[in-house]
Amino acid sequence: MNRQSFAVRRLPVWVLTLLVMSGGTLMNTAVAKSAAEIDIGVTETLNRFKREVTGGSKFLQRASGVLVFPSVIKAGFVVGGEYGEGALRINSKTVDYYNTASASVGFQLGAQAKSIVIVFMADKALADFRKSDGWEAGVDGSVAVVEWGVGKDINTIDIKDPVVGFVFDNKGLMYNLTLEGSKFTKLNK
Repeated sequence: MNRQSFAVRRLPVWVLTLLVMSGGTLMNTAVAKSAAEIDIGVTETLNRFKREVTGGSKFLQRASGVLVFPSVIKAGFVVGGEYGEGALRINSKTVDYYNTASASVGFQLGAQAKSIVIVFMADKALADFRKSDGWEAGVDGSVAVVEWGVGKDINTIDIKDPVVGFVFDNKGLMYNLTLEGSKFTKLNK
């Protein structure tokens, strides 16, 4: 278990909820990561992607860019939200840093962490994302969360979507999720 996930598990749910619901403002102040810390997490997450997604390495070579959030924390007590920091890589080099935040209402209690990998398959989709001042999934563009059978190579799937998302938790790749409503905002690092 890494230090970050251990520290998050020790925080009371109400503290995490407050941090997330503040729109990231308190989270930025309380646990903002340095560019180097984000880059280390991004590299680890991409290595995990390549290990767990058959053909993932080849798939990423076809991408115009890859936006990676190593740890997105979701917490809630009736009202909830999530927050994470990550980096956009083009040609395997970090070009910008981003945060993601979203809020939700409904029965919820607890906290969890996940990793998100968003792959831009089209140059125009990547350019539109980079030009935006706060890009929201489902509003400014859609992110298709890809599903395929266990053991199947990702490169054998005919993916025509310009933006494709993958979500991991501590058990592996998660399916039947949506990233709709998640907002991605450029950070000054």
